[in-house]
Amino acid sequence: MDTFDYIIVGAGSAGCVLANRLSENPTMRVLLLEAGPRDWSPYIHIPAGFIKTFYNPRLNWLYDMEPCDGTNGRRVLAPRGKTLGGSSSINGHIYNRGQRMDFDQWAQAGNRGWGYEDVLPHFLRMENRIGNADPSYRGHSGKLDVTDIDWHHPLCEAFIAGAEQYGIPRNPDYNGETQEGVAYAQRTINKGRRVSAARAFLHPVKKRKNLKIVTAAHTTTLKFQGQRATGVSYVRGGQGGVTHEATAHREIIVSGGTYNSPQILKLSGIGPPDELKLHGIQVRHALPGVGENLRDHYGARLAARVKNVDTINERARGLRLAGEIAKWCTGRPSILALSPTLVYCFWHSDETVRSSDIQMTFTPASYAEGVQGTLEDQPGMTVAAWQQRPESQGHVRLASADPFAAPLIQPNYLKDPHDQRILLAAVKLARNLLRSKPLAPYYDHEAFPGPDVQSDDELLDAARQRGTTTFHPAGTCKMGPADDPTAVVDAQLRVHGMDGLRVIDASIMPTMLSANLNAATLMIANKAADMIIATQTDST
Repeated sequence: MDTFDYIIVGAGSAGCVLANRLSENPTMRVLLLEAGPRDWSPYIHIPAGFIKTFYNPRLNWLYDMEPCDGTNGRRVLAPRGKTLGGSSSINGHIYNRGQRMDFDQWAQAGNRGWGYEDVLPHFLRMENRIGNADPSYRGHSGKLDVTDIDWHHPLCEAFIAGAEQYGIPRNPDYNGETQEGVAYAQRTINKGRRVSAARAFLHPVKKRKNLKIVTAAHTTTLKFQGQRATGVSYVRGGQGGVTHEATAHREIIVSGGTYNSPQILKLSGIGPPDELKLHGIQVRHALPGVGENLRDHYGARLAARVKNVDTINERARGLRLAGEIAKWCTGRPSILALSPTLVYCFWHSDETVRSSDIQMTFTPASYAEGVQGTLEDQPGMTVAAWQQRPESQGHVRLASADPFAAPLIQPNYLKDPHDQRILLAAVKLARNLLRSKPLAPYYDHEAFPGPDVQSDDELLDAARQRGTTTFHPAGTCKMGPADDPTAVVDAQLRVHGMDGLRVIDASIMPTMLSANLNAATLMIANKAADMIIATQTDST
């Protein structure tokens, strides 16, 4: 049995930051456990390789969501990273913080210290914004490289011009003072390589003598003395492998992500009593909010056929792909160094909305059945559209007491009528932008949902037919005050009613951000590390 000061369960975005920060003090021994392998695969580090990691079970948990009305009874794939860096090693590289009001709403709900002015310094400290940016809002000396796209395409320029004609202004920095507008995407790619959380925060410190990183380590349960978390059990070598135990003098930190963190808590007897008893798990601490409050962005993708210009679809095949590989190898702009999204557009569903509640992405490519992962043969372009702050809430439940069984994920997409209304407005706006005058020389016809789909009911049905996650799950270990019956952690991210136990990842988000979640997850871990380090000072 190994003994440490801190044990971090999960080496995803949050876990990598925590391992870096908590091991800064050489007197503190830190254990970082990751169920997946090391981030060895070249497909992780080549940005376009995300297509290869999308269905790779060695690097991806490849969860399936439960059917729901919002998907017309379909199961939707829920990829999650299973390697050092977690989902930051397989995601779309986008850097998007969210709006000021998102974080102010967290603080107003009773989470003191989580307003925008509180979290902004942590964003600034961790990022290295390469390029011109207002230092009031952007950091230039952190470990996480954030760059602009260096590969431009006529379709992207035409889409931006069409948005401007519609009245949507070009925004020089959607992570700056205001988010609303249209702009090229900012991404965590530098010099043609992915900048994952592992590459930015973990690899530079992995040789610290007080930091132990164990991969292929599947955490099965937490250990307790009374109501204090004292250790973990984990299995190496897969199901049926060798069980190990480790003890923590100070704290156990669960950073398994929105799906796995509630699963670990429940397997350890922390959660809704009825669910735990159903699976024969002894109730250690009744906490009904564990696994509830699941939020996710549900995206509807519109695709159009393209004429008079080539697209990524054609460049990703045959001799042209060989040329792109040669460009990437010599450091020139190449499709291999692209994120799957090239242009971002933030707007509002109607003129009464005071902040953007619609997010759209554009790329000069199209995918089979509208799902990222398989490029089509024919030239195409895609706009994905979704509601920024969905009200529909799902949940994550146990399938069984087997720690190797995938959790049951019920997203309940579009259950709230408010979400239906805003998604419908987003789809209509996306369609208008695809049919804008600047895109007219390239626009052949709408491939999906197609010109015959016109009524509101038909458009919503099309969204249900092909809509998918945009890979932004949050909220299943909700942060909130003790008098909130659905809260799991307090504003210090300590599990209510327990000692020595915190949850630190996207699962603590009480409401959805108007953003992709990787940037905020890194911020949460950075801020939480300060909280934990402060307790070291208090106790000495």
